[in-house]
Amino acid sequence: MYAQKNPDRNVVVIDMCPQANSSMMLMGGGTEAESRLQTLITADTPKTVVGYLTDSVLKNDTSDLNKYLLKLSESNTKMPENIFLVSGDGNLELIAPLLSERADATPLSSTDSPWVEIHTIIKKLTERTIFGKPTTFFIDTNPSFSIYTQIAILSGQKLLVPINADDSSIYAISGLFNLIWGSEKSHPVYGRYTFAAKVDNFGMERPKIALLLGNRFTQKIGAAQAFKALSNEAVRKMFGEYEKNKSRFVDGENHNYSQQEFEEVYSCELRDFNSAGVVAANQGLPLSQMLAQRYYMVYDKEIQVSQDQRKKCHEVIEKLVEKL
Repeated sequence: MYAQKNPDRNVVVIDMCPQANSSMMLMGGGTEAESRLQTLITADTPKTVVGYLTDSVLKNDTSDLNKYLLKLSESNTKMPENIFLVSGDGNLELIAPLLSERADATPLSSTDSPWVEIHTIIKKLTERTIFGKPTTFFIDTNPSFSIYTQIAILSGQKLLVPINADDSSIYAISGLFNLIWGSEKSHPVYGRYTFAAKVDNFGMERPKIALLLGNRFTQKIGAAQAFKALSNEAVRKMFGEYEKNKSRFVDGENHNYSQQEFEEVYSCELRDFNSAGVVAANQGLPLSQMLAQRYYMVYDKEIQVSQDQRKKCHEVIEKLVEKL
């Protein structure tokens, strides 16, 4: 939808997750997309994020972006013309030790910084103009804090933080800040080896939190009340972090928001996409195009999509894109 509403820009999705779910959905979903992904992965130069990373490390030449970027409308006609993909790749897991080894190599001179070089590979891509147009990049990360997740985080300017309505996600908020910015009290021995310490040491710029995306699992009345209680607690916890460090939030230093104002600015509640989400993911079909028919074949099952539900889901995405 962001690409549809910004036709004057190119949009590039960089899939930094080995599962490559985003890539398969964008390429059309289902078994056909899985087959396309395998073709990309097994090429001599993988037309994936792994191909880009390895060429950056081994050849130091990624000037020809056609080797790595897939124009999505060529494989999925439901996609707008201005959206491109650097595909995910399960081999991210396999090259992670190589990336870590290179990052931790001993510098050869006072100007040599292997850790910075490795951790800014994708950032250098996001600073390029893609095919002659201003470009917005969306980077999908892995939940684990692996080296490729670290590379992804340092590549962006704004963080979109999904929060599930459960206690573990509320607890994970503290982990998010500790991993990216460091704990308030650093460990006397291991503290200097952390990602946060390295970023501080090299004076690198971190992204700032732009939006908290509340992931709602159900619309049932009772569960919805439980969701709201957990969602409110998550926002309260995030607001506490905002009060301690306003500079970690987009434009945070220029305001002194109350908790209610904070929620209005930084929070966006999604809804359970139900059957509409299943069909969209399986067929690479944007919600905006689910207009003419009510039934879709997902593998060997006929799935009914309620037009009322589709419309509500579409409205939620519109509000999110407006905030972006």
